[in-house]
Amino acid sequence: MSNKKTDIRQESRASILRKLFVSTLKLSAFTFGGGYVIITLLKKTFVDDYGWIENDEMLDLVAIAQSAPGAIAVNGAIVIGYKLVGMWGVFTAVLATIIPPFTIITFISFFYDAFRTNTWIALLLEGMQAGVAAVIVKVVIGMALQITDTKNPILIGAMVVAFVANYFFNVNVMLIILCAALLGIGKFLLERHKGGSKA
Repeated sequence: MSNKKTDIRQESRASILRKLFVSTLKLSAFTFGGGYVIITLLKKTFVDDYGWIENDEMLDLVAIAQSAPGAIAVNGAIVIGYKLVGMWGVFTAVLATIIPPFTIITFISFFYDAFRTNTWIALLLEGMQAGVAAVIVKVVIGMALQITDTKNPILIGAMVVAFVANYFFNVNVMLIILCAALLGIGKFLLERHKGGSKA
């Protein structure tokens, strides 16, 4: 995969769709640990490597993917695909995302008893869990730093309150996301009102 950032406006739709398919297929096939790990690698691919999406946009896309029903990996593929090339991007990204797990699960289902009782596989999965935890922590820290870099007291305060509510009081994640969305709408309306008053 190339590390050179490119201007998406200079690439053909076919080229974008090809890169989108290959990238999401690789990530889905070789990433273990669930949707949050894939979201991290999607960010690295499409923000850091290709430069097709800005950091702020990626945060918004992750928020949309998390708040929508369904698997976050598929939701992430949907919003990124649509952002890049519309409905063809959605179809391409989703297809590439679901092919590897569908193939692997189908294979495992035929040999379930052998996998279930295999000590080596059990140890392998335990080790992978530790690695996945480290990756997710890195994701959380990275997103938190992006919020603090805005130096916006409302956003930083909302992040802290959301963490406390979920971690210490087990408040439902969907309720937290809904409140954060309402806060974002309120912030936008307030800023627009202030802008109109100055004019």
